[in-house]
Amino acid sequence: MVESMSQRRAEIRALARLAGDELGGAIDGIATTHRAVSDHVFAAVSWGVGPAAKPFKVVHDAITFGVYRTVSGGAVAAGSVAELAAEVSALPTPSRTVYGSGLIAALQGLIGDSLEQERPILASPMTFRVDGEPVGADEIGAVVGNPRPRIVVFLHGLVETEHAWRLGGRPSYAERLDSDLDRTTLMVRYNSGLHIADNARQLDTLLHELVANWPVEVEEIALVCHSMGGLIARGACHRADSEQRGWVRRVRQIVCLGSPHLGAPLEQMAHHLSAALNQVPETRPFARLLRRRSAGIRDLRQGSLVDEDWQDLDADALRLKAIQEVPLLPGADHYFVTASITRSPRHPLGRIIGDGLVLPSSGSGRNRARRIGFDDANGLHLPGANHFSLLNHESVYDALLNWLDGKPTSETAPTFGHSVPTASRSARNSAARASSV
Repeated sequence: MVESMSQRRAEIRALARLAGDELGGAIDGIATTHRAVSDHVFAAVSWGVGPAAKPFKVVHDAITFGVYRTVSGGAVAAGSVAELAAEVSALPTPSRTVYGSGLIAALQGLIGDSLEQERPILASPMTFRVDGEPVGADEIGAVVGNPRPRIVVFLHGLVETEHAWRLGGRPSYAERLDSDLDRTTLMVRYNSGLHIADNARQLDTLLHELVANWPVEVEEIALVCHSMGGLIARGACHRADSEQRGWVRRVRQIVCLGSPHLGAPLEQMAHHLSAALNQVPETRPFARLLRRRSAGIRDLRQGSLVDEDWQDLDADALRLKAIQEVPLLPGADHYFVTASITRSPRHPLGRIIGDGLVLPSSGSGRNRARRIGFDDANGLHLPGANHFSLLNHESVYDALLNWLDGKPTSETAPTFGHSVPTASRSARNSAARASSV
């Protein structure tokens, strides 16, 4: 109980202080922009009236500096007051709740690498979660109950937590698989603002410890991943395979749902936009804001999985070296699911926007320049769906049942580029159970 109270206070205080500091920083950015614009205005006025404009500029700068400094200081002070309120607050520990953990996950996704250095209480390491509570790999087998030799591990995506799999308030894939397949399902939460290679390293360690401490002999592991989670899984498997770690020999299926294997257009746009904004004094604060985005987000520019892609390089350089291509794990079956907001992935808008965050070509790991190596027969495309639809969709679950149960591809939900079925296997299973009763 004491540890819980201490954790609650530390998290609330850190969130309050962060809010005050970030608001103060935003105000400082506005002040910098104001100053740059006013400098141009007074420079133009000086062309007409000469030195007579200088006293007015001095007065203007003094007033605006005082105002912005007062407002910025007030924001920081408000954060300090909220920090003190944590001592008497009756709020639950934020990271243990759905909404609180969602807020922290959003912050981690945006600035998680700096949080790890400056506010580590808000940047907890990768761990298994049960009902929001962190559980160590050496304890999870005793906590879940009825541990089975076949395990399915779920990894969420950027700015998400394990709660994201319950999109729409529906039971998650994991909850349904527990009853539909003879497998134990486990949820992982991680700081998505770290480099993908760093999270891959943590996942490697986590799964190594899991296999070493699981109450029964682990026969098979399946990894089901949304968005960034798919890149982390590939990176962890590549690392473990290179070091001949035992757990990776048990991986039989890797399922990537909307994973940007070839990069994400939004990060590519942010990269070039920050460079353009940095060229003009008035927009430089916005460039600095964009350049604060986390290492995890930056890795999504091309789908970087290893340290060599970013070490000793200028992250803001427009021209970067080609990334290292990481092969798919030998001996495992690899599956992918893509989506597009249009009914056809070949629609011009669908080609530009994809599922809103990831293009079908990136999700399938194939474009004119690169090819990851997925088999098109092991892919599923969802037309008229968005990136987050993949977190909880009946057709995706139907495909998961078939893929994890080792069914032939011909029995699965439709392959890449085809329409989704009107009736799913999971629906048929539910009907069959109802009729047997």
